[in-house]
Amino acid sequence: MPQLLDAIQFKNGPKIKNRFFLAPLTNQQSHEDGTLSNDEYKWLTMRAEGGFGMTMTCASHVQEIGKGFPGQLGIWSDHHLDGLTRLANGIKKENSVAIVQLHHAGLRSPKEIINASPVTASDNEDSGARGLTTSEVKKLIDDFVAGAKRAEKAGFDGVELHGAHSYILCNFLSAEVNQRTDEYGGSFENRARILFEIIEGIKSTCRSDFILGVRLTAEKFGMRTEDSIGTAKMLFDQNVIDFLDMSLWDVFKEAEDDKFKGQSLMSLFTDLDRRSVQLGVAGKIRTPADAEAAMNAGVDWVMLGRAAMLESDFPNKYIKDPTFKPVEMPVPSSYLSDQGLSDKFQAYVRGRWPEFFAD
Repeated sequence: MPQLLDAIQFKNGPKIKNRFFLAPLTNQQSHEDGTLSNDEYKWLTMRAEGGFGMTMTCASHVQEIGKGFPGQLGIWSDHHLDGLTRLANGIKKENSVAIVQLHHAGLRSPKEIINASPVTASDNEDSGARGLTTSEVKKLIDDFVAGAKRAEKAGFDGVELHGAHSYILCNFLSAEVNQRTDEYGGSFENRARILFEIIEGIKSTCRSDFILGVRLTAEKFGMRTEDSIGTAKMLFDQNVIDFLDMSLWDVFKEAEDDKFKGQSLMSLFTDLDRRSVQLGVAGKIRTPADAEAAMNAGVDWVMLGRAAMLESDFPNKYIKDPTFKPVEMPVPSSYLSDQGLSDKFQAYVRGRWPEFFAD
């Protein structure tokens, strides 16, 4: 059983020094045109300096209309390259593997941010999103591939495709959201087609040792658990990616779907034959004991989100003392400032998780 401080080697890319990966966290710190801000640079490079083996950016949108939140880092234009290059260099300087998460918010793109109706797999009355035409789907695939190529040009070691949380790739995978009648809708294989065509495009366009991963939702967000398992199984069976990142929200919970009652949600994925794809999880991993328990349950690495917000150097502290006790919430806003969370990031956190704050 691998340990948290063991190095890990994907099929492609550099060796990763440990099993602590930074989760791709929304932080709303960059500029509205998608260019990198000093605040976002500081937030990410502090985690690289703090010992994370892999440092992943927040969701970075591949089309201007795919923006999902204010202050989102962009990768849809060469105008973003200077900042992305600076960021890749800053992360890699700390001996951390640098990954961009490629994203399109789909039906979750707020109209007031994109100044248009959002787009998704098919017309969606609840969100007011319109369905993409077949030619627009082809353009979306091309733009994901172009985002990966831009990340490669900027010096990143690889990319992750955001297929979770009811964003656009999740919208296509969802039998609930995707009501298309062309080759990108209907059967499970057709709904997954966009994901696999993006993967094929990236692998044929980027260098051979470029890391490629996928993030999936295990349940909710319009996804049936059986389809999440089916997508993971297809990715494993075809052996076309380096890593799969399962966003579980709570890695220790039981599956909610009646078909899988009594089984841990994590086990539905750890029990699959992964071939040479590495599997990681995210969700309420707050302490060293939590991280060790997840590893012991059979994953290859763990992603820290809120724990990394509270402890920028969580891995380095673990190296010194595997039983260290992380700071507990609530904390003063000044403490979060010291951990590299700007005023904008803290305003976002306060709106979502007010339990962080003692003031």
